[in-house]
Amino acid sequence: MFRCVLLISILLGASSSVAAAEPPVRVMVIGTFHWSNPNRDLHDEKVDDVLTPKRQAEIAWIAAALSRFRPTEIAVESDAPVVVSRYAQYLNGTLKPSRNEVVQLGFRLAKANNTAVHGIDVEGDFPYEAVEKYAKAHGQQAILAHADRLVVEDVAKEQAIIDSDTLSAALRRINDPLREDGRNAFNRLAMKIGHGSEQPGAELFAAWAKRNALICANLLQLSKPGDRVVVIFGAGHETFLRQCVRETPGFELIEANDYLPK
Repeated sequence: MFRCVLLISILLGASSSVAAAEPPVRVMVIGTFHWSNPNRDLHDEKVDDVLTPKRQAEIAWIAAALSRFRPTEIAVESDAPVVVSRYAQYLNGTLKPSRNEVVQLGFRLAKANNTAVHGIDVEGDFPYEAVEKYAKAHGQQAILAHADRLVVEDVAKEQAIIDSDTLSAALRRINDPLREDGRNAFNRLAMKIGHGSEQPGAELFAAWAKRNALICANLLQLSKPGDRVVVIFGAGHETFLRQCVRETPGFELIEANDYLPK
């Protein structure tokens, strides 16, 4: 009996040593504005045509700088089947011109580093109407107005950089880790809307958190020890994805601004 217990202890110890020796999954999360102006959010930056020679040179510059990270996988804000089809077309030169950051940066970076591209996005609900309705019925419109004003001010600052500087400069502002907590300001303030058993603000935040948890799960499940993953997603997801990486054993967060060119 003693020998059996000793053997199990030795095997468990050996297994732990092997697990501890596994290299971490290094993940660079790049939050971004949407380059093709899909207008899917309450407030969005307006991006000039990224297919112009000036912007194409900037994107090539960004991709070359990010390639120093030597990514082994690229994860993007798109559905998995769509990415598989579109990336195959991109590689064989049959994909129609696209201004989307998935194609312009994600596909470009993947091709340059001979890596796979994974669509890890998940659709989700955004029950904002219920929050507006409750706020109006209970005199809480000022809370939403304040939250909305913060978003408008932030978008304006980002817009000024897009209009006057490089795409990389705009991305560096978004990916400044000192600004990370502010990304959830709107949804956090919306949680003030509600009372007792009726909590539309909390339901709004919970729906957003659920979507990001599912995105995070896709990211974790595609990764294996030693991978170097670049994640390219809308800036609203940035805080959740960074937290996902930081808090998951075996994963290491790499700062995008350590690689994005100045």
